[in-house]
Amino acid sequence: MEKIDRAFLRYIRYTVQWAIFFFLIYAGYKFYLFVDYFTSGNISAPAVSRPPSVEGFLPIGALMSLKLWITTGIFDRIHPAGLVIFVAALLMALLLKKSFCGWICPVGALSDAVWKLGRKIFGRNFMLKPYADYPLRSLKYILMAFFIYVIVVKMPPLAILRFLEGDYYKIADVKMLYFFTKMTEATFISLLLLFILSLPFKNFWCRYLCPYGALLGLVSFCSPLKITRNVDACIDCGKCTKNCPSLLPVDKKIRVRSPECTGCLTCVSHCPAKGALDVAFTKKKVLNPVLFVVLILVLFFGAIGIGKLTGKWNSVVTYEEYKQIIPQASILEHP
Repeated sequence: MEKIDRAFLRYIRYTVQWAIFFFLIYAGYKFYLFVDYFTSGNISAPAVSRPPSVEGFLPIGALMSLKLWITTGIFDRIHPAGLVIFVAALLMALLLKKSFCGWICPVGALSDAVWKLGRKIFGRNFMLKPYADYPLRSLKYILMAFFIYVIVVKMPPLAILRFLEGDYYKIADVKMLYFFTKMTEATFISLLLLFILSLPFKNFWCRYLCPYGALLGLVSFCSPLKITRNVDACIDCGKCTKNCPSLLPVDKKIRVRSPECTGCLTCVSHCPAKGALDVAFTKKKVLNPVLFVVLILVLFFGAIGIGKLTGKWNSVVTYEEYKQIIPQASILEHP
């Protein structure tokens, strides 16, 4: 591809990321109106329907649902869209690197915007010294290991089924909404601190704290596609490393195997030397980066389409159940 085409990859990514981000903002607003109906005392039908896409913010419940599905064949009826999105993200990591993080995740898009704002404020971004960076990076893997141990290893399928069918999980999405709309002082301070730390340090949440990204990163080890550098064509300009959001030394690698690589193609889009840096199966089997992007979109939205066609997208929770449970959301405790 010519240089201008490579640069265009960045704008494709920004378009995809922010289109999904603003769609989810819209979905979140619709969900807010949906929940507000059940707390306002109205007797008419809800003004808006419940958007299933908000279930993408329930990855822990989706992990439980995945174990239940694998071990018993029972597909989550309460938040099926959450399981569909979770499976799509895992398949993307398995086949197309950690591309869910690099192209789909709204938190990743927001994190990108924050560190770019930080670069304008400080004139640069900073990187922690290895003695601090490595221990902090281990935090997300510790969190991931905790959830896998508690859910995948210890929690029996029958206990998962009882939890998934209980009132608490039926409004787990409402609880998530209240996390932001009824924010406690501790939550506000935590989010403010995270925002402040994300200004000087690229993708602070993603790099150090996100257990979801940690899991996808480990799965991405199996991906046949890797960012691959052709030493003969490389001009050693270092632009790939300088622009990598994950702070990877791309210019020192032949194949980037790190679980931190999100397949965002930022390094590829900044490479000025034709044939020097590509996403590839091997050093000689290169995949057109535009096709890589197409595969990401087809896999993610294809999974959603299959979920809708097979009836595994919309929750079976009825309006009558919501009418009884949602008003109790603030006092309903984890079983």
